[in-house]
Amino acid sequence: MKEIIKDRSFQLSIILTFLFLGTGIAFLLLGLAAYSWVIFILLPIVLGIALGALPKKRHVLNAAIVTTTIIFIGLVFPGLSGVLCIVMTLPLVIPLIFIGYIITHLVKRYKDIKGTNKFSVLILPIVPFLIAAPTENYLQKDKESIIEIKTERVYNFTPEQVYDAIKSVDTLDAEKPYLMYFDLPIPVKCVLEKEEVGGLRTCYFEAGESSRYDFGKGTIVERITALERGKVLKMDVVDYELVGRNWLGFKEAIYYFDKVGESSCKLTRITTYTSVLNPRFYWRPLEELGIKQEHDYVFNNLAKDLNSMFSK
Repeated sequence: MKEIIKDRSFQLSIILTFLFLGTGIAFLLLGLAAYSWVIFILLPIVLGIALGALPKKRHVLNAAIVTTTIIFIGLVFPGLSGVLCIVMTLPLVIPLIFIGYIITHLVKRYKDIKGTNKFSVLILPIVPFLIAAPTENYLQKDKESIIEIKTERVYNFTPEQVYDAIKSVDTLDAEKPYLMYFDLPIPVKCVLEKEEVGGLRTCYFEAGESSRYDFGKGTIVERITALERGKVLKMDVVDYELVGRNWLGFKEAIYYFDKVGESSCKLTRITTYTSVLNPRFYWRPLEELGIKQEHDYVFNNLAKDLNSMFSK
C-alpha cells in the first residue's frame, strides 16, 4: 500500500482528477458553464485523456474513480448537490473517464508515444474545456427543452368525487416511491385559495428522506386557467421555489377527469416542465422517472383519501 501511495502516477491521477473536476464545478458555480455537453461529456473525457498519458497504468484508473466519487459525494455536505443528483451523474461521468483513458492508451500504443509525468503536459487536455465551457454557456443561454409527462389511473369513484378529493389536499401521506428515499421532493399538501379561474393553488414540498440540506423543499404556486367540476382542472405555474432544482422549471399542471363505465373515473395528470440538462438522451428518462414517481405518490394518496371520504 505504501508503494502505491508513493507512486508518482498514482499521486498525479488524484491531483489531476481534483483539478479537472474542481475546475468544472467552479465554472458551474460561477455561471461560466452550462449543465450540458461540455460539463457532462467533454470534461470527463479530457480527464481520462490526461490520465492515460501517465506512464504507469496500474492503479491510475482506480485512484481516479475513487477520487471522482469522493468529490461528487463531497458536494452533498455543503449543500451544493443532492444525493439523487450524484447517483444519476456518476454512471454518466465514470465511463467517459474510462473512454478518454482508452483513447490515450491506444494512441500511445500505435503511435509509439511515451507516457509522461510532466504536470505541465498532463494539464493540457483541460484547455479545450476552458474554451468550450463559456462558449457553450453563451450559446445555450435561454435555451431549454419543454417536456410533457402524462400519467393515468382509473378509480372506482365518480369524476366529481375524484375532482373534489384532488383539488385541495390537506395532507399527503401515502406509500413513497423509492426515489423519495433519496432526495426527490415529497409533496406535503396543496391549498386551493379560490375555486375559480384566476384562483391560486399552492403545493408545498418537503425534502426527500436522505436530504440533509432541504433539497427539494419549497413551493409551487399555480393559477387556475380552466376548471369544470368532474371534467378538468388546468393551471399555469406562476412561481416555484424548490431548493437545489435550478436546472428544472415548471410551466403547467393539468388534471382531466373522464367517466369510465357507470361510476368510475380515469384521472389523467399532465405536468409540463422545462430543463436545461443535456445530453437529453440521458437526462430525459431520469427526469421522467422522477416526475412520474411524484405523480404516483399523489395518486396513491388520492386513492386513500377517496376511500376515506366516500367509501361506506
